[in-house]
Amino acid sequence: MELSVLNIKGENTGRKVTLDESIFGIEPNEHVVYMDVRQYLANHRQGTHKSKERSEISGSTRKLGRQKGGGGARRGDINSPLLVGGARVFGPQPRDYRFKLNKKVKQLARKSALSQKALENAIIVVEDFNFEAPSTKSFVQMLNNLNVSEKKQLFVLPSANKSVYLSARNLKRTRVAIASDINTYVIMNADVLVIAESSLDAINNTLTKKEA
Repeated sequence: MELSVLNIKGENTGRKVTLDESIFGIEPNEHVVYMDVRQYLANHRQGTHKSKERSEISGSTRKLGRQKGGGGARRGDINSPLLVGGARVFGPQPRDYRFKLNKKVKQLARKSALSQKALENAIIVVEDFNFEAPSTKSFVQMLNNLNVSEKKQLFVLPSANKSVYLSARNLKRTRVAIASDINTYVIMNADVLVIAESSLDAINNTLTKKEA
């Protein structure tokens, strides 16, 4: 698949790049994409939810009524789950939601996500750019030139760029990531990928390296 390289003014530079078919041209595997996104979201859960059990509530332990003959449910002390203000039965406890996926599964998920964006024609390649100083105004102008200002964008850069990051951080629809760090969730969460030209090599190196 060939794409034209644009500049930050939205103009065609006359150059074209060929996307690696083994990364951008495979049949997307929806299940591994689902598993990778699920893992990403699960790993970000704090898991600090907590409700008090019967033994953790302060209150008298005196039995409120006799065991039988009262005409109602059996109940012990005032901390009983049957009473208002009592404990909660089987309530949430702190836990770790993280789980693991094989490296090859995660790699296939990222390839599937990138291939899906390629199928949707949701990939734009721009020549490498930089700002001398952080400028949100200049960044917004670039978005308008590329006709993506109304979409959720993921800008993929070859390396960390403080000026670009600071220029984009106040924009709700914009996310900036390094090519070697992009994951399935951020790819699928974006409407369009804006990839810096030299980032393609970094993506290829990351997703084609052989597992040890």
